[in-house]
Amino acid sequence: MKKILAVALATLPVLSSVGVASAADVISRRDAVPTYTESDQRGGVRIGYLDCSIGGGVGYVLGSAKEADCVFTSTIGSEPLDRYTGVVRKMGVDIGFTTRSRMIWAVLAPTAGYHHGSLAGLYQGASAEVTVAAGAGVNVLIGGTASSIHLQTVSVTGQLGLNLAATGTSMTLTPA
Repeated sequence: MKKILAVALATLPVLSSVGVASAADVISRRDAVPTYTESDQRGGVRIGYLDCSIGGGVGYVLGSAKEADCVFTSTIGSEPLDRYTGVVRKMGVDIGFTTRSRMIWAVLAPTAGYHHGSLAGLYQGASAEVTVAAGAGVNVLIGGTASSIHLQTVSVTGQLGLNLAATGTSMTLTPA
């Protein structure tokens, strides 16, 4: 009996402090839940976009290689900040031809800063395209340099020609 009474008395302060601690953390149902929002412009993650013009060419059954000219433009202002040249290589089923293509990526960073050549490097992944006169494609590419600035993983391609492709893809970017 004495043990039960001792345990009950020992747990009394613990139980009363739990009620006080939880009452301090209670948010009224009438209060709005605080949310964090950040602008896409200056303090956000998206600092601009990379717009690439891909040269035309023939896709052979096993792949293709096409030249790329790219321009990085910041979300703050409309002047191009940086230019890149590169090559897009595809390995897999790539049948047909394209006269020209255009790929656009969002450029992401933890801060609004950008340094010349930050997007240079090798990007690898996969692509799927269907073109009959005008067509579209999707690219899933990751890579670049070890810097914190990188391209959004998924990009969209618009192109003219007659082509069907499902390939492993690599793109090399070099500052112009």
